[in-house]
Amino acid sequence: MSPNNHPSRQHSQQRSRQRQALSIFRRRATLRRSFGLLNDFKYEQTQPDIFYGHLAEDTVGLIRDIYAGVRGAGQNEPLRDAKILDVGGGPGYFGVAFDKAGADYYTCEPDVGEMAAAGIKLQTSVRGSGLDLPFLSDAFDITYSSNVAEHVPDPWRMADEMLRVTKPGGVMIYSYTVWLGPFGGHETGLWQHYVGGEFAARRYEKKMGKPPKNRWGESLFNVSAGEGLEYARKVDGAELVAAFPRYHPWWAWWMVQVPGLREFAVSNLVLVFQKI
Repeated sequence: MSPNNHPSRQHSQQRSRQRQALSIFRRRATLRRSFGLLNDFKYEQTQPDIFYGHLAEDTVGLIRDIYAGVRGAGQNEPLRDAKILDVGGGPGYFGVAFDKAGADYYTCEPDVGEMAAAGIKLQTSVRGSGLDLPFLSDAFDITYSSNVAEHVPDPWRMADEMLRVTKPGGVMIYSYTVWLGPFGGHETGLWQHYVGGEFAARRYEKKMGKPPKNRWGESLFNVSAGEGLEYARKVDGAELVAAFPRYHPWWAWWMVQVPGLREFAVSNLVLVFQKI
């Protein structure tokens, strides 16, 4: 066996790449940030401008730092003129934030109502499915998706599509809500989905007098942290350079490495790939 192919050496190289990818973002991943984002969740339904505005700003910072870390580019406006695709970008808050960062931003969203919900008009919004992206291969420097994978029946097909449209050397950032985490049931509650997705949906409808926005088995699915890491091990044409809990402080990132615990504690898993 070649020394370069020895498992311990490969593991060491992988850890080194992960440290580089997250070296800049690590400074931002503080407990104060975690509490601030958690506190904003209470505004999601009542004052979405607050919730999504802050989340969009945090997202720009996260992607800027990760992109700079992977490329070793420092923090000197790494997103300026970078061509970015946001799969499931929603009503436009993220587009406004990325525009301020100087990025060449595009979003792909299947729901016209979702695109227009905030009254924000983006010239680069494209209606389409993440499972069959309407873009040429190797088109974007960065592809990104946040909290969409759990809403599609085949999340790994969407991941494949995102990698397809990413340029060689570019970065794909795949962030999704883990089903067994406290927010896996979305608006249906913090514990009800542990009994079952159908139970949580029926209980919500009985209590609220209307069906949940995210309906189990139709627009909300069980996606685990383990599935994402298994996909990363098998994917062709890309290398996993980081995996971490999106909303946790840096000193809690180790949870991703512990089977079982990660399903309940990670909440939102971020997978960062660099296309080969």
